[in-house]
Amino acid sequence: MAETGRRRGLDSRGYIEREGSLGRVPGAFRAVVAVARDQVLSMLAARLHSAYLYGSIPRGTARPGRSDLDLLVALREEPTEADRAETRVLDETLDKEFPQIDGARTLLVSRARVLSDLERYDLGWFVACLCTPLLGEDLAEDLPRYRPDSLLARETNGDLALHLPRWRERIAEASTDEARRSLVRGYSRRLVRTGFTLVMPRWNGWTSDLREMAEAFGEYYPERAAQMRTAAVAAYEPGAVSGGPVAHAAVLRSYVDDLGPWLAEEYARVHGVKTPRPGDR
Repeated sequence: MAETGRRRGLDSRGYIEREGSLGRVPGAFRAVVAVARDQVLSMLAARLHSAYLYGSIPRGTARPGRSDLDLLVALREEPTEADRAETRVLDETLDKEFPQIDGARTLLVSRARVLSDLERYDLGWFVACLCTPLLGEDLAEDLPRYRPDSLLARETNGDLALHLPRWRERIAEASTDEARRSLVRGYSRRLVRTGFTLVMPRWNGWTSDLREMAEAFGEYYPERAAQMRTAAVAAYEPGAVSGGPVAHAAVLRSYVDDLGPWLAEEYARVHGVKTPRPGDR
């Protein structure tokens, strides 16, 4: 089982260390990060509170032509539809201009939402621990330190059961293998991360590496370990699923008929259900 003592991702006091830094951005991605920074600053101007990078680029593990550019932008007020439209244009422009990224995605939020009590152990934790400051004042200064405990597990991924009905709808609507491959990638990532946070308090650490997440999960649920390892591979390389369109459809069915429902039930049993958000159905 997990070794005792300090685990990767924790500081000497047992808090989750912030991952990523601008110094870790690979050379191939520095130009796109610089342009994104300048465009966000120009586009949002006085409404901008802060902006962050997250994902593989600030962690230094991004692969040219394979990795996304992920941005989180916090505004001083609630984002408007006009703000969202502008950021969609920004994402499309960056994706077209820089072949080293496989898409750009900007998550637009308000300062108040990040710092709210409701989001303290979800979006707040995400900003404080998984986001790298790019512009403005760092919201992490107004957030607590976080341990890999059951509260964090519940509030980050304790809502899988709510997502499964919509997953089934999207799978039924997916009419091309490209669409199914995209769903395999996204749902695989969500399941692996949920499997990891299920065992995170016992494993006593943090990692964003999906393969390491799957291995940690397998230490405590060996009967499901092979499924989670396969999901980790599909999360990085959905094309690695052999068998083409039929295989992708089968993987998706297994997620919503077997692994997903089991994981949601086990998660609720161990950690409870995430605090409801407005709009949950």
